[in-house]
Amino acid sequence: MERTLAIIKPDAVARRLVGKIIGRIEEAGFRIRAMRRVNLSKGDAEGFYAVHRERPFFASLTDFMSSGPAIVMVLEAPDGIKKWRALMGATDPAVADAGTLRKDFAESIERNATHGSDAPDTAAYEIGYFFAGIDLT
Repeated sequence: MERTLAIIKPDAVARRLVGKIIGRIEEAGFRIRAMRRVNLSKGDAEGFYAVHRERPFFASLTDFMSSGPAIVMVLEAPDGIKKWRALMGATDPAVADAGTLRKDFAESIERNATHGSDAPDTAAYEIGYFFAGIDLT
């Protein structure tokens, strides 16, 4: 079993897609080990996305992620990181595969409905960012 962090981003929450996305997560065989609704401050978003600080999209990304509530979750499944990234689809919904969350629910490359960890070390950091001190057993 492998754990990954998943976020239903503010665009999808605002468009009332949380239930549909969670349904798809469960249908894909993931166990939701933890879940909470968060309202990231600009500083929280900057801390979470610090790895992208030097990228040109950093300011708009952190503005967007602090623009409204999001749902953060710890998902678990065999090969969970790869499986979650496949379910999400490509970052750009215009090139995402049919049937992926981003193809079905994203509005643009930035307002792309979901986030997922890209590697085990990233997942460990991201899970700790939102669920520090929480027993996930």
